[in-house]
Amino acid sequence: MTVEIKKNIIGAVKELWFETKYKGVFYERYVLYWFIKKVRFVQTGKLVIKSCQKKRELCTMTEIVKVQGLQKKFGKFQALKDVSFTVNAGEVVGFIGPNGAGKSTTIRTLLGIINRDEGDVQIFGKDVWKDSLEIHKRISYVPGDVALWGSLTGGEIIDLFIKLHGGGSKAKRDYLIKRFELDPKKKAKGYSKGNRQKVGLIAALSVESDLYILDEPTSGLDPLMEAVFQEEVEKIKNDGKAILLSSHILSEVERLADKVAIIRRGEVVETGTLDELRHLTRSTVTLVTKGDIEKLATLSGVHDFVQKDGKATFSADNEAMNTILTEATKLGVIKIESVPPTLEDLFMRHYEG
Repeated sequence: MTVEIKKNIIGAVKELWFETKYKGVFYERYVLYWFIKKVRFVQTGKLVIKSCQKKRELCTMTEIVKVQGLQKKFGKFQALKDVSFTVNAGEVVGFIGPNGAGKSTTIRTLLGIINRDEGDVQIFGKDVWKDSLEIHKRISYVPGDVALWGSLTGGEIIDLFIKLHGGGSKAKRDYLIKRFELDPKKKAKGYSKGNRQKVGLIAALSVESDLYILDEPTSGLDPLMEAVFQEEVEKIKNDGKAILLSSHILSEVERLADKVAIIRRGEVVETGTLDELRHLTRSTVTLVTKGDIEKLATLSGVHDFVQKDGKATFSADNEAMNTILTEATKLGVIKIESVPPTLEDLFMRHYEG
């Protein structure tokens, strides 16, 4: 390798590193790994982006992401204590928790940006640290704060990342630009936060990936664009793709997620389908009977009983519902309404008190 080519390598990597460190790009330093992997050098010393890669193997395995006993320390601070969950093909897993709970650290570990201290972390059956470049060929990632090169247009940035990923469908790119109502000819420096987020989403959804890691993807989007995002996620899920969705918009997670993993202080404290998690907590019951409704207040599993004008409202343990309904029937039921807990109720259960 000539001195000139070496200078080109060092200069190009330094330039991109500066962009990712100080200015930011929406794939953060993840884009640098892609850049190094996909660049080749010709005899003239000029940089050329590879236009094609090995044909990607179809994802036939069911378990796409496996995280078991993940631990990570930064100095004396234990950022992750015990994180375990899985993401399967054709499944959306909602990864929720407050700021500082460990969501971003977990996602950076999955991307191979930081290494774990303990635990088993695999994507496509491969180690996320040792095989990160191989894994990156098959995933799309969108962070919650998309930062872009201000001198490029939105369309140019989308095309750049599609090329770095090995190519994508121009028809799908154009379709998504229209769906998300983005002006692709506008310079990125003039974009609002919401429009920057659209660029990240369009780039990620324009390529064929087996796993989509979405970290607060709708941050800055208005309700109409949130609805568009949800519709597009449903489509890729129905195509058998795996999606890890981290979001503080619990109603969005509740609509999209097949399973939920709740993280608290670096530890996943609850995982399962919404129905499974609802079974572990209480439902809100409103009841009107002909007989003395106060008798229900003494039943095991009845909590926060309030009676007014012949109507009772209380929360009930799900395992006690059959007994409660049997006793209510004896009193002559006029009206009964049972509302299962929302995802917000399930979430707050771990943070109240």
